[in-house]
Amino acid sequence: MKPPVKPPLTSSGTAAAKPVAKRPGFPVRLEIDAGTPSATKKIAHRAHPERATGIFDQKMPAKAALPSGVGLDSRAVRARMVHKLAAQGISDAQVLAAMGHVERHRFVDTALVNQAYEDTSLPIGLGQTISKPNVVARMLELLRQGAGSPAGKLGRVLEIGTGCGYQAAVLGELATEVYSIERLRGLHDKARENLRAFRLANVHLLFGDGMVGYAKGAPYAAIIAAAGGEAIPTAWVEQLAVGGRLVAPMHIAGGAGGGQALVLLDKTAQGVTQTVLEAVHFVPLKSGTS
Repeated sequence: MKPPVKPPLTSSGTAAAKPVAKRPGFPVRLEIDAGTPSATKKIAHRAHPERATGIFDQKMPAKAALPSGVGLDSRAVRARMVHKLAAQGISDAQVLAAMGHVERHRFVDTALVNQAYEDTSLPIGLGQTISKPNVVARMLELLRQGAGSPAGKLGRVLEIGTGCGYQAAVLGELATEVYSIERLRGLHDKARENLRAFRLANVHLLFGDGMVGYAKGAPYAAIIAAAGGEAIPTAWVEQLAVGGRLVAPMHIAGGAGGGQALVLLDKTAQGVTQTVLEAVHFVPLKSGTS
């Protein structure tokens, strides 16, 4: 008779506890009518479920190791961009470090790489753009001023509008966990491809309607949007944690030409406060997926 199988032991010599249920694996698809994700069976049965929550797909080979030291891969190129950001008033050391670490030229089309580190927005297809470095840095600095400790990382962050994935990559440097949702399938797929080589296990990409947010990941220490609407969606406010901050562009009534401005929304135990800042220009916020 075979001896009974003993349960595996931990490093301390005690019996290992049963695994705790995890959040659904990624990639996920948000059903428009239900607003909830459903992980695919293929992801759920991976041999390494701890990687299922990140953007790295074990069955798809990663790109070759990213080169460094020449041309646009040179740290000096990014350092010059960071120097300009500091000169423009960005002072948060962690934001500047993250902007200097993430290679922006890997998120733009080949024909535009020579403009990657200029302070300009660039087209990324499907009528969308990658925001100016200064705007990205400004919004991230505002998030950290309201929802994070100067010495530590932001907690869980929700990004509305993944786009090409650049801002999600920078957020991955600043937050413990990032959920980024994109409504355009073409951009969602492009972001996954752009980010795969970076293997950011704390960045989760979702395809779905950003206007409904992602309730399953809530509450969020911070929410950031890369598209502007007439008002801040109620779902975002509900999913923001008490003590958290939301930064988003919004159309301002009576503004010059009906333009947009950055809006800060701080949620406290006493209620919600809203502050209107400088004028900006973002793509319009839309519902649904396509």
